[in-house]
Amino acid sequence: MVMGHGGGGSLSAELVEHLFAPAFRNEVLDGLGDSAVFALGGARLALSTDSYVVRPLFFPGGSIGDLAVNGTVNDLAMSGAVPAYLSCGFILEEGVALELVGRVAEAMGAAARAADVVVATGDTKVVDAGHGDGIFVNTAGVGLIPDGVDIGPRRARPDDTVIVSGSIGVHGVAIMSKREGLEFGVEIESDTAPLSGLVAAMLAACPDLHALRDPTRGGLATSLGEIAAASGVGVRLAEHALPVPETVANACAFLGLDPLYVANEGKLVAFVPPEHADAVLTAMRAHPYGREAVAIGTCVEEHPGMVVSATRLGGTRVVDMPLGEQLPRIC
Repeated sequence: MVMGHGGGGSLSAELVEHLFAPAFRNEVLDGLGDSAVFALGGARLALSTDSYVVRPLFFPGGSIGDLAVNGTVNDLAMSGAVPAYLSCGFILEEGVALELVGRVAEAMGAAARAADVVVATGDTKVVDAGHGDGIFVNTAGVGLIPDGVDIGPRRARPDDTVIVSGSIGVHGVAIMSKREGLEFGVEIESDTAPLSGLVAAMLAACPDLHALRDPTRGGLATSLGEIAAASGVGVRLAEHALPVPETVANACAFLGLDPLYVANEGKLVAFVPPEHADAVLTAMRAHPYGREAVAIGTCVEEHPGMVVSATRLGGTRVVDMPLGEQLPRIC
C-alpha cells in the first residue's frame, strides 16, 4: 500500500477493482458512481460516504468541516439526488485541543445549514497520541432522487456537450499554498461549496442530464477519464476553453503541476445532450455556483474510453488518468 492508492487515480481504481469490488460484489456497488443508487420502499435513494484527512484543518476559504459536509452533499447531487440527512464520525487523536474540535464541529454545522441538510447521527472515537493526525472526519449521506432522473457515468453518449461549472484547480492550489507557506501575490481560496442547488437548476433546464461528476481527487482529468471509460465514448477537449484562473496557472507552473489533475471541491462537470446544452449553460450561469460555466468539449465515437485535448498550437495530446495524486491530503 502506498499513498497513491488513496489519490483518486489509476492506483485507486485498481484497488477498488481488484480488492474491494470482488469482496463486496453486488449490483448496487457495480455502478461505481459517486453514490450508490437503489430503490427502497417505493422511492429511489442515493447513498454516499467519504472520509476526510486534509491537512491543514483550516485553510483559505474553508476547513475540514466544510469539506466533510459539502463533499458528501455533492456526491449525492451528482446522481441527481436531493441531499437530506448526513451522519458524522470523528476520529480524534489523544491530545487534540477541544477548542479545535469545536471549531470543526461549528464549521460543519454552518455548512450543513447552508446546504439545507441535517446532521442526524454520529460517532466519536479517540486514538492514542501519535496514531492519528489531530482530526479525521467521516460523513455519509442519503438523498431522494426525483422521478424521471437517471444520471450515471455509463450514460454519456457521442455528441454530448461537456460542461464545467467554473474555474478548475483552485482547491488543490489553496491547500498547497497554505501547507507549504507559498506566496503567489494573492491569496487563493478553496472553492468548497454545496452543489445540490446548482444541479436542481440544471435538471429544471434539462431533466435528461446524462452524467455528472464533481472532480475532486485527481482533478478534472480523472473525472473525464472515468466517465469516458464507463460509457465507452471518447472525449475531445478544447484546451483554450478550459477555465484555469491566472493565479492557478501561475502556481501550477511554479509547482510543476497540470491544472487538469488538481483537485476541486466546488465544481462539477456535466455531460449534456447537445440540443439542451445552451439551456443548461444559461441555467448554470444564473446560479451563484455556476456563473463561470463553460462548454469545454464534446463526446465522440473515436478513441472510446480516452480523453484527448486539442492544444492551442493545433496538435492533440492524450489526457491520461493520473497514477496517484499530485497533491497529497487535499480532502
